[in-house]
Parts: sequence; C-alpha cells; structure tokens
Amino acid sequence: MKKNDSIPYPLYVFENFKKKFTDFLIKIADVLSFLQLIVKNTFGKNFEWQEFSKQCYVIGNKSVGLISITGIIIGLVLTIQSRPPLVDFGAVAMLPGMVAVSLIREMGPVITALICAGKIGSSMGAELGSMRVTEQIDAMEVSNANPVKYLVVPRVLAAIIMIPLLTLYADVIGIFGSWIGVNIKDDVSLTLFVNQAFASVEFIDIIPAVIKSFFFGAVIGIVGCYKGYNAERGTESVGVAANSAVVTGSLLVIIVDLVAVQITDLL
Repeated sequence: MKKNDSIPYPLYVFENFKKKFTDFLIKIADVLSFLQLIVKNTFGKNFEWQEFSKQCYVIGNKSVGLISITGIIIGLVLTIQSRPPLVDFGAVAMLPGMVAVSLIREMGPVITALICAGKIGSSMGAELGSMRVTEQIDAMEVSNANPVKYLVVPRVLAAIIMIPLLTLYADVIGIFGSWIGVNIKDDVSLTLFVNQAFASVEFIDIIPAVIKSFFFGAVIGIVGCYKGYNAERGTESVGVAANSAVVTGSLLVIIVDLVAVQITDLL
C-alpha cells in the first residue's frame, strides 16, 4: 500500500498492517488447502509407486555426495575444536561419546535438513515451477489427470522417507570423520573409537532425532512443492519459487527443531 499524503500517517500504518495481516491469513488458508489435497491423495487409490521410487532415487542420489563431505567435515571440526579443552581437564576419553551424542541428537539432523532444504527444496520448487510456467500442470488438469497425486505426493513422501535415512548416514559419516580427527594427534583404532562413541549414546538420543527428521522431510517436501506448484506466470517466477522454497524451508526446519528440542526436554 503506497503512502497517500491525504491519509494521516497512523491510519496509513493501520491500513498497511491490516492488508499484510489479511494476506498472511489468506496464505495460511491456501497452505492448509494444499496440505489437505496432499493428505487426500496420499491415501487415495492407485498410488504412483513408480514416480515415488524415482523421486527416492533422485533425492538420495543427488544428496549423498554432499552429505558425505559435510558429515566428515562436521565430525572432524567438532573433534579438533573439542579436544584442547578436554585435554586440559584430562577427559580426552570422553571425546568420542561427546561427538557422537552431538551428531546424533542435533548436528546430524539439522545440518542434513538444511542441506536438503537447499538442494532438494530448490529442485522441487524449480521443477514444478517450470511445469507451471510452461502450462504442463494446466494441461494435466484439463485432461482430467491429477497433478497433485502424480507430481506432489511422490515428492513429499520421498522427502519424508529419504531425509531420515540421509540423517542416519550423516551420523555414521560424522563419527568416522571424528575418528580421523582423533588420529591426527593420537593413534586410536576404529573399533575402540566406535565402542567409546556408542557407549555414551542411549536409546532416547536416537529416537527423537529420527522422529524429527521425518518432520524435517515433510516440511522440505511440502514447502518445495507448494512454492513450485503455485508459481506465478513468467520465467522469473521459477527462480523466485526455488529461492523462496530454500528460505522458507530452512526457516521452518529451525522452528521445527526448536519445538522438537522443547518437547524432548520434557521427556
């Protein structure tokens, strides 16, 4: 809303706030309607297993290399940064367990989700945005096909399934990177290091991390598909959809993690 000199400034601020708040409520209703379509088509007949399998492969194959490099670096950096204080207190033996718990409970799930939000979320937004701009989605609707069932549901479910698996893989690779970091100055066998690491890990450390990874996957898949599916006309809207999917997905991942930490703390 543009400023009009004939309108008092307090009234202008109020009208501008009212318009933005109304737009926000409309956006929330639109997202909920989109989520309802996803749930309805997920449990409908004739599930697209072939497209689901393809998306699982695409998500895993596109991300596993980057997750491998990131996991090793995170484990290596955590070990190098944590070792000097533990040496001062004579508690170097606690290093494997500390790194393992940090990776499994927080670093692994969050870093993996943020990477996937950047890589998978932007890919979904750009791909569906391109299909919207080139009117492929419109053609499916006109031909009585269900674009949500064929394009959106397999991508969302693939993200929900694959991101927890990528998280577990990142945890394992991170622990291996920590072992590399320990052996820069010490000489510890991999078997001994793994035994020390998992001696400090409890069942309550793994389950909440895995559960919130499913929610991370749902957030990334839904946001990426929503932004692409509802892209506006014009080629520039594809880039806007991809960028918006990354920013919104990353922010929601942090918010979901904050809520998950509070819930886990109550257990």
